[in-house]
Amino acid sequence: MLTEQTLDKLYAMKLSGMADAFKEQLQQSSLGNLSFEDRFGLLVDRQWTWKEDPKMKRLPEDAK
Repeated sequence: MLTEQTLDKLYAMKLSGMADAFKEQLQQSSLGNLSFEDRFGLLVDRQWTWKEDPKMKRLPEDAK
């Protein structure tokens, strides 16, 4: 139940990349041996990529 509330809050804060990565981490048992810092870093990296991808796709189009 706490997990669902956490996901709802992430989506409400428009952190969809992080929410999606969190759901994936819950499904991957191999990540259980990573430290909190490492897992959190993966979540932050996913959010960063989720935010930056549209910009990177738009830049070449804007350059034309």
